[in-house]
Amino acid sequence: MTEGPEPATPVALDIPETCLVVLVGVSGSGKSTFARTHFAPTQVLSSDFCRGLVADDENDQAATGDAFEVLHYIAGKRLAAGRLTVVDATNVQSRARQPLVELARRHDVLPVAIVLDLPEQVCLARNSARPDRDFGAAVIRRQRSELRRSMKGLAREGFRRVHVLRSEAEVAAATISYTRLFTDLRHETGPFDVIGDVHGCRAELEGLLVKLGYELSRDDAGRPVGASHPEGRRVIYVGDLVDRGPDTPGVLRLAMGMVADGTAFAVRGNHEDKLVRALAGKKVTIGHGLAESLEQLGAQSAEFRAQATEFCDGLIAHYVLDGGRLVVAHAGLKEVYHGRASARVRSFALYGDTTGETDAYGLPVRYPWANEYRGKATVLYGHTPVPEPEWINNTLCLDTGCVFGGALTALRYPERELVSLPAARVYFEPARPLADQPPPTDSPGLSEAAPSVDVDPASAEALLAPLGPALPAAARPAGHRADDLLDITDVLGRRIVETRHGGRVQVQPENALAALEVMSRFAVDPRWLVYLPPTMSPPPTSSLPGYLEHPLEAFETYRADGVDDLLCEEKHMGSRAAVVVCRDQGVATARFGAGDGTTGAIVTRTGRPFFAPELTEQVLARLRAAATVAGLWEQLDAGWLVLDAEIMPWSAKATELISRQYAAAGAAARGALPAAVAALAATAERGIDVADLLAKTRDRLDNAVAFTHAYRRYCWPVDGLDGLKIAPFQLLAAGPASGAGATQVDHPHSWQLALADRLVAADPELVVTTRRYAVRASDPASVAAAVTWWEDLTDPRAGGEGMVVKPAAGLARGSRGLALPGIKVRGREYLRIIYGPDYTRPENLDRLRVRGLGRKRSLAFREFALGLEALERAAAGEPLWRVHECVFAILALESEAVDPRL
Repeated sequence: MTEGPEPATPVALDIPETCLVVLVGVSGSGKSTFARTHFAPTQVLSSDFCRGLVADDENDQAATGDAFEVLHYIAGKRLAAGRLTVVDATNVQSRARQPLVELARRHDVLPVAIVLDLPEQVCLARNSARPDRDFGAAVIRRQRSELRRSMKGLAREGFRRVHVLRSEAEVAAATISYTRLFTDLRHETGPFDVIGDVHGCRAELEGLLVKLGYELSRDDAGRPVGASHPEGRRVIYVGDLVDRGPDTPGVLRLAMGMVADGTAFAVRGNHEDKLVRALAGKKVTIGHGLAESLEQLGAQSAEFRAQATEFCDGLIAHYVLDGGRLVVAHAGLKEVYHGRASARVRSFALYGDTTGETDAYGLPVRYPWANEYRGKATVLYGHTPVPEPEWINNTLCLDTGCVFGGALTALRYPERELVSLPAARVYFEPARPLADQPPPTDSPGLSEAAPSVDVDPASAEALLAPLGPALPAAARPAGHRADDLLDITDVLGRRIVETRHGGRVQVQPENALAALEVMSRFAVDPRWLVYLPPTMSPPPTSSLPGYLEHPLEAFETYRADGVDDLLCEEKHMGSRAAVVVCRDQGVATARFGAGDGTTGAIVTRTGRPFFAPELTEQVLARLRAAATVAGLWEQLDAGWLVLDAEIMPWSAKATELISRQYAAAGAAARGALPAAVAALAATAERGIDVADLLAKTRDRLDNAVAFTHAYRRYCWPVDGLDGLKIAPFQLLAAGPASGAGATQVDHPHSWQLALADRLVAADPELVVTTRRYAVRASDPASVAAAVTWWEDLTDPRAGGEGMVVKPAAGLARGSRGLALPGIKVRGREYLRIIYGPDYTRPENLDRLRVRGLGRKRSLAFREFALGLEALERAAAGEPLWRVHECVFAILALESEAVDPRL
């Protein structure tokens, strides 16, 4: 028996999860089959397929140039989105591969070559069996010759990994193994303590670690060689552990031990980079504290110096952690570089981006990349010392100049709390005094520091005593100094806004333009716009005689969605408003940057001021006093509140609408119809049969009178505060003067209304209660009682507008996800204002019942999700542009084509 060749040993081809894979091989080597076997169809870009796209013939060589333009364009889009991309072409010539290497560099991903170097006879045989390949053996021989000449130079061309398969057996046995980039620590979720530039200040590092709650471990000589936290927290060093300070070896010994034990991570700083080159004997300029490190390390053992060199040389330039929500790089990193790998990404992470200019001290002027940062990830960095940490667009510099006599600072993540320890003394005179450090922005803005905490464990007292008292907590609240610099590109064009409760919400360009008109001309200061009330959907149209809307449909909608416990709230006929009220002027200035004496804002659904400035402050003063009497400030530990409310009377805001539209229509009907009734009555007396017309006209007159009564009951005179009524029904958010606040929308509505009742009790002349009724949607008796309550509320003699049916729990999840926040059920008489005096006539009701509610319901849900997102971002102290993005989107959605009567 003749045995065949033994199967090849399986070979795992390691490639990064995100990279550009270039398949290289002559025609017939099996590249397309290999691509289909190992990669998803969407990942593979074939030159043959692209020829077909542009010429309807995959073998039309005349279309090759256009085909590769298409291929490179699509590959660029995929790489920009961080997607693995595979190029299936012969690529046997260097000039064909070079544009692909450049494409990978342009998008900061690694180029990988997989070469199928199969025997010539195999390729010839395969091509001869394919009817679409009519070229001769000479073509194969030429391609193979070009491949052989250039294959050894693939690494020099820029390919970071090269895999070569030399036989059919090796190709069949090959597998693809995906590896994470060294920067990818997304699986590490913290909590972390991120520590700024240490620069050889060992004593301060020890003190800060103890202050953070870490327990130090020491070697036989008493030197710290590790630290661990009883709660499992871990440290991240932002680089520049070395140089300038008194004990670089001690810092390295401690940091190296923590990294080895898994209790710390460290990124590479520019000083580690230079130190490694110096220790390797390369020519470097001895300056900026490098001499001190070399001298101190020279006194250590050769073994320690080797370990320190290996440690510093192995440090990565940046890390992406916590599912992509945290990025740590020594000099910071703009979003397009997060998780990417290239020389320019590494350079940016180590040195930042300079303008090419120098300042008065001869130091490079650094480009303020943080001012333009719009990424979702929090970026923590050091490199350029600052007097105190300041949030700028979700980025924070933690280098507070410890070695220059400042402090060593850490940020607790995800708590976003600062912990600092002052330096014992000035160890190194800075070229530029700390007080003269340039701000990261050249524009004025909100200057706010991150929240600080003071952790002082008793076990740390002895160690901390020589270092002096802890840094005082910053007086300014959590925020971002460049917050009042909004960029038009953040809101214009087609936008996708990610919301936690409603997923992705899309805004069309034409709607964004409409919102820009309102925002730029009429809206209040954007710093006060933390929320806009969403529109509200009515229930499915009722089929009951004489009704367009009825509570039964609202109850059934929630019951079908699995939400049983509901609360019916009286719907006040006024104007919806969002109220931001601060405890005092100091809070308004510190938290919202109000330098004009304002202490809050009262805004309409379109972001406009509800009242003139003077009256606004009068109303806010009354609400502030009511909150004080009600004890809300203390209960919520709050310096500011955001309320959802209705302001009455309707005429306080809608005077022009009432006079021009409703009053005019009512007056015309009441003036003309009585004369028509009299004329028809006289005609009937003469024996002419006009009974039907007379009855219809009398009915129209009754409807006109009812129409007038319907809107008049919502109008009364107002003089300043006299006659004004406010009905708060939900506390949306609350927060302290500094630090992060919290949204309150997850509280049950009974809790919300009880809170509002305390404001009513504190100021009954201004604040009015919201009546409510609990109902269980699955209980017929409960439903029937709730319907009776609604009928009594909307009886013409009572004059109520209607009610809003809400999930009793506040934020509730139904069978299809987040449930609608509320369904408005308007009374029969109130709907005359909306649909006209004669809408109750049977022929009109039949026509009006054909109304599509899907678009309105979708709009209500999207605006609700955006409002919650805006509140959460504002309460967490995120940059203004992030809050404004959501508020602007709500206003943009308001210009969608939806029947305004719904």
